[in-house]
Amino acid sequence: MARAKLIVGNWKMYTNAKSSVELAQAVAEGLKDNTQVMVGVCPPFPWLTKVSEAIKGSKLEVGAQNFYPAKEGAFTGEVSPGMLKEAGCTFSIVGHSERRHTLLEPDLLLNRKVKAGIAAGLGIIFCVGELLSEREAGHTEAVLEFQIAAGLAGLTAEQLKLVTIAYEPVWAIGTGKVATPQQAQEVHAFIRKFIAKQFGETVAQSLLIQYGGSVKPDNAAEILKQPDVDGALVGGASLKTDSFLAIVKAAY
Repeated sequence: MARAKLIVGNWKMYTNAKSSVELAQAVAEGLKDNTQVMVGVCPPFPWLTKVSEAIKGSKLEVGAQNFYPAKEGAFTGEVSPGMLKEAGCTFSIVGHSERRHTLLEPDLLLNRKVKAGIAAGLGIIFCVGELLSEREAGHTEAVLEFQIAAGLAGLTAEQLKLVTIAYEPVWAIGTGKVATPQQAQEVHAFIRKFIAKQFGETVAQSLLIQYGGSVKPDNAAEILKQPDVDGALVGGASLKTDSFLAIVKAAY
């Protein structure tokens, strides 16, 4: 089954008001002739509205890096899915390894976020991945099974249509280490089989599974041509127009 490719730039806690707009506009300009790949960027919260307005009408989608799973309330410092939609977002990342391991977000909370985002009509990029110690101990599949089962618990096959899974080996994020194309393919194929067990083969075959972990222009093509790799969640390389667009082109 031919699936679309999805390339998303996660800007993390980088850019300022001026550079965020300039970067988004430059990426949008570079996508004018793109008809093959879905592309999005996830700026920091303060720049979401500015970026959304700057690229309105283009082929570039805007997403968020996180949100709190409530419509409103006394949650100091948090933002809701509805606020993100009003700021121009069509999707959000949930469960990035930095939120799991640095900010200690538990699986139960991530499951609530997935459900709240879907209920609000946001697309969800749900991140999963193992630590280096877990891979070396041979626990990669067990870790992924637990994270996926916990994070997507209670979802229907219909709701899963709004979900993309991003496999991000934690040991390859910002380290310069990258899973080999074969390693990425093996894990992506495993994830697809696990989804088939949980939600059925039809759902599994249409599910997009991205790779995230030090994706750069020089390794993107080999990774993206693997049969079960449906795109990339890009960190540092998404902060420069040329490198990000080169990764998009590698997905053609």
